Amino acid sequence: MPEEQRQTTMAVDELQAIIQRCQILEEADFKGEDFNLFQVAGQKCLEDGYAAQLLEVIQNEKNKVIIKNMGWNLISPLVRCIFIYKKEDDKREHCLKILEKLAQLCNPKELFLGLLEQIEQTSGEQVCRTVLLLLQPLQTVLLKLQNKKAYSVGLSLAMIMNQLTPLPVPYTKQQIQEDKLGLCQCCNAVVDFTKPFVNEVVKNMEKSSEYYDMELKEELLKFCMKSLKYPLLTAQLEELEGIDEHPFRHFAAGIIDILWDIKELIPLVFLHCKSKNPEWENQEFADIEQKNTADSLACLSYLMVVQHFGIDCFPMVFSPSYLLQCNMTNIEVLLKRTEESILSKGLDLFESCLLRMEDNSLLHQYLEFRDFINVPQDLVKVMTLCPIEHLRKKSLNILQLYINKFDTEGKHTLFRCLLKTSNHAGVEGYVIKNIKDQIHLSLTKACDNTWFIGHHLISLLDLVFLLPEGAETDLLQHSDKIMASLNLLRYLVIKDCESDNQTGVWTMIPRIEQNFLKPLHVGLNMSKAHYEAEIKNKKENKKEVQSPNTVCSVTVSGEKMPAMTTEMQLQVLHSALFTFDLIESVLARVEELIEVKIKAVMDENS
Repeated sequence: MPEEQRQTTMAVDELQAIIQRCQILEEADFKGEDFNLFQVAGQKCLEDGYAAQLLEVIQNEKNKVIIKNMGWNLISPLVRCIFIYKKEDDKREHCLKILEKLAQLCNPKELFLGLLEQIEQTSGEQVCRTVLLLLQPLQTVLLKLQNKKAYSVGLSLAMIMNQLTPLPVPYTKQQIQEDKLGLCQCCNAVVDFTKPFVNEVVKNMEKSSEYYDMELKEELLKFCMKSLKYPLLTAQLEELEGIDEHPFRHFAAGIIDILWDIKELIPLVFLHCKSKNPEWENQEFADIEQKNTADSLACLSYLMVVQHFGIDCFPMVFSPSYLLQCNMTNIEVLLKRTEESILSKGLDLFESCLLRMEDNSLLHQYLEFRDFINVPQDLVKVMTLCPIEHLRKKSLNILQLYINKFDTEGKHTLFRCLLKTSNHAGVEGYVIKNIKDQIHLSLTKACDNTWFIGHHLISLLDLVFLLPEGAETDLLQHSDKIMASLNLLRYLVIKDCESDNQTGVWTMIPRIEQNFLKPLHVGLNMSKAHYEAEIKNKKENKKEVQSPNTVCSVTVSGEKMPAMTTEMQLQVLHSALFTFDLIESVLARVEELIEVKIKAVMDENS
């Protein structure tokens, strides 16, 4: 007999010997040694390619008690062999049948622990393969459990999600189609895995609300909340051309369906009822739990409001302003993130809520809510700090949309807030342009708008016509605000006659000259002298240096400029001088207009 055949026969003979020995024993008489011998012999049969013979042993009715008590020990070697064999290999098919029979015959509690241990021990590229392989037997075992069923379902889902979470979420169309690690397929398989437990909760909810039923419902809710945070919060959920059934959209629909079935969808979206979080003694753990819940709720709102998942369940009785109010906390959570996939969801959610509203319909009282002030400030941070250009542009458009929705008093309050908090000349310049537009509406339309004329407007103009550090203000850094302020002043002087003084600007002229125009004159002279001196020094240094491309550095306005050639630095300095000349030109024109208007009034009075 060849050596290989003899070894294979030995493996089967050893297994048969253990089986025969255990067949004559009562179940209570099985010893630890018997378990070990069965595991070793069964593992050797699998590894030697003798799965067919092992399957026969397991299928034999005489061995039912033995398999019930000892079969779970075969899970680990069984999984290894399934992954080794190719799909078309008969040995792999035999191994899959063994796994199916073990799920039917083994002690549910022991097999449950064996399956979870196998999932816990897997890592990397094998995670999804292992989960996909073991979901069906795990479901079979859980359905057979009588005690602690809800706890076991929750433990299974938590273990699976913990193993999936470290995996990168496919984002591009190509990554989603390839699904290299199998995450897309695995997520949808887990939703299918939960269906019998969801159905059980639904049936029991129709009958009663016993504690057991509530516990299973709570475990399913925890799973949905985790799924909303990962992978859905990060996933690309827009419909993609060429993909008939987007796997993450399918997964999202499945999560929404579960929440609806267990009657948690509407409370989560509108009432902000959160899952029952454990009482953490450690505040750090409590904060993490709270953040995770906030992320999940924000993602849920995005799915419903933007992507219209569960739209059939969506109550149509709520006003657009109430819908915005419900979502401001979620928008704030998303806008504070820096990841493109999450930040873009926040912008989309904010935009979608605003587009449902009529212009000028949002009452100023909403600005008494903290979120209505915090969100535009977060939007400003995206506009000024986000490295992704299309998100910066979109955030600017949404800020304008937000401004447009408020009534006139709301606009006034919002402008004051942004001028005080943005700390960015570009944003301040943008706000000042909006103030000018509102003044124009007040002067040209027959409407009762007292917030952009008279004493209300003056309180805003005090923030506009102001240099934060007087004559020593960095004019280059604040050039956007300064130019917008000068253009506004020019508009006011031209449009509002001193005799009418509807805007109140003529009452302010002495204060504007003292706090803004005179310091600006001094600052311009100082800045121009400084930059002209820098240009002169650069040109002199350039003559002394042989190479025209020598890299050097220069400090402007207290900040060291990036390493540049002398020619590049000269271009920057000349550009700054051009900006100062432009400001000076507009300043001169404004002062001329003021002087002409004042002289005309004096001539009339004389």
